Amino acid sequence: MRKIYIKSSAICCPNAEVLTQFELDGSDVDKTLIPAVMRRRTSLTSKMAITAATHACEKANVNPEKLPSVFASLGGEIQVTDALCRLLPDKDELLSPTQFHNSVHNTTAGYWGILNHCQKPATAIAAVDDGFAMGLLESWSQLQQTSGDLLLVCYDELWPQYLAAPIGKIAFACALVLSTEVDNALAIISVPEIKPVEKSLNKDWCDLVNSAPATAAVPLLQALKQQESGLIPLNINAAIWHTYLQN
Repeated sequence: MRKIYIKSSAICCPNAEVLTQFELDGSDVDKTLIPAVMRRRTSLTSKMAITAATHACEKANVNPEKLPSVFASLGGEIQVTDALCRLLPDKDELLSPTQFHNSVHNTTAGYWGILNHCQKPATAIAAVDDGFAMGLLESWSQLQQTSGDLLLVCYDELWPQYLAAPIGKIAFACALVLSTEVDNALAIISVPEIKPVEKSLNKDWCDLVNSAPATAAVPLLQALKQQESGLIPLNINAAIWHTYLQN
């Protein structure tokens, strides 16, 4: 099997207090990254994902135009989808074609490709509570078949709280540039797989993931920042997926 390396990571989280308690650095949404015409059509989730992805690419010094990508999200365009569903009972209300176009799960991946003139393959996945784990597994598997770099983005926006509280109380996005090349790598990761839990999962992290699914990436992001090696949990429910991180 090929060794898979992490070249960079980036976080976008409008609520900075979320990052402070885990000693992580991130940014708010950078609206300047998206042209005004496109920005008016994009949701918070797309803006966050594009911000994190752009910063990760800049840190890794890679060209987004050349990167295949994997976008993982539990809810995707949940605000847009919810708004459309609430309009359906009203027979006199016409659905917006733009909103309908923006309601699909690969909306963010599409805008990322348009923004960066990228024609490389993009995969959009949803895997309930295992979104980050499956995104990492998908990315790892793709890099076993094709050498080079790949972008992984995991994100979820604020949810209408009548849907599935407390899910979606916090908006969060993160991005990793993964590679088969060792140059300027931060760490090596093993294939994600289910392993017995060696120690209790951090309660604060579990509480956070229950309200912000994409924050399942936090332990990996912490280990990268602190340059720690070890077995990293990738989800919190049922069978626990892990990857081994070697700095």
